[in-house]
Amino acid sequence: MDQTASAATRVASRPLVIVASFAGSLLVGLLLMLWALGGVRGVTAPAAIGGPFQLTDQSGATVTEASLQGRPTLIFFGFTHCPDVCPTSLFEISEILRAMGGDADRVNAYFISVDPERDDAAAMKDYLSSFDPHLKGLTGDAETIAKVTSEYRVYAKKVPLKDGDYTMDHTALTYLMDRDGKFVAPFNLSRTPAEAAADLKKYL
Repeated sequence: MDQTASAATRVASRPLVIVASFAGSLLVGLLLMLWALGGVRGVTAPAAIGGPFQLTDQSGATVTEASLQGRPTLIFFGFTHCPDVCPTSLFEISEILRAMGGDADRVNAYFISVDPERDDAAAMKDYLSSFDPHLKGLTGDAETIAKVTSEYRVYAKKVPLKDGDYTMDHTALTYLMDRDGKFVAPFNLSRTPAEAAADLKKYL
């Protein structure tokens, strides 16, 4: 095969690789969504969700994957300029933590930004002042955030607005990690705080 034909073969195969990669990510995302809606039962959670990270919380402290050890953890990905889904989810998580009483001290609850351009530690601190104090807001530079969203199979994309500003389109699931830092399943927030708190206590 001559060089021209070889180059043409490589170019032709490139879209197939891209499509295959996208399809794999889409399949994982669809499976997670089905879990969240209760449509998948008796299926083992994907082992490839989660991984090493190093982020900064709203007080400037470093948080890594080691911080998940020894406690169940709730993780929600979003951004401080989110108009509805993020504040609603964080309010629901706050209500669950309050319903847990003293056991809330034995749980991690993290809000990880998908908008590092605007969400520095100060912005996260101001935003989270409206929610339960157990909630920690984690952020980092663009590369770090891209790494953690990839590890957790989170979709996040900047969407331009007509006024020149932008919003973020992103996965809106609450991840439940066990005491070993391993993914269990999406955590259902669509129930009473008491019911959700009783479920979460099972992982203490």
